Amino acid sequence: MRTQNVLLGLGAVGLVVLPLALITPTGDHPFDGSDDQATRMIETLQPGYHRWFSPLWKPPSGEIESLLFGVQAAAGAGAVGYALGYWRGRRQRRDDAPRD
Repeated sequence: MRTQNVLLGLGAVGLVVLPLALITPTGDHPFDGSDDQATRMIETLQPGYHRWFSPLWKPPSGEIESLLFGVQAAAGAGAVGYALGYWRGRRQRRDDAPRD
């Protein structure tokens, strides 16, 4: 069991380190998100383009924006985890129920 845990830990570290080691930076901002890349591409292709909508509120800093994104991801993961646990528990209760 201990060997399995060590292998899982090494695998998790590998999943984090390997993509960072293999990335080849391109341009000025290699870690930009897809929104930033799309905005730059649109501005390059159509310089006079204007957005249809603008954000209702812009976070005061990138750190707060990242925090809100992380909270949103955690809430979504919690909801999915709760639903999967609920369904599994319901199935297990049904399978463990005495049959006549």
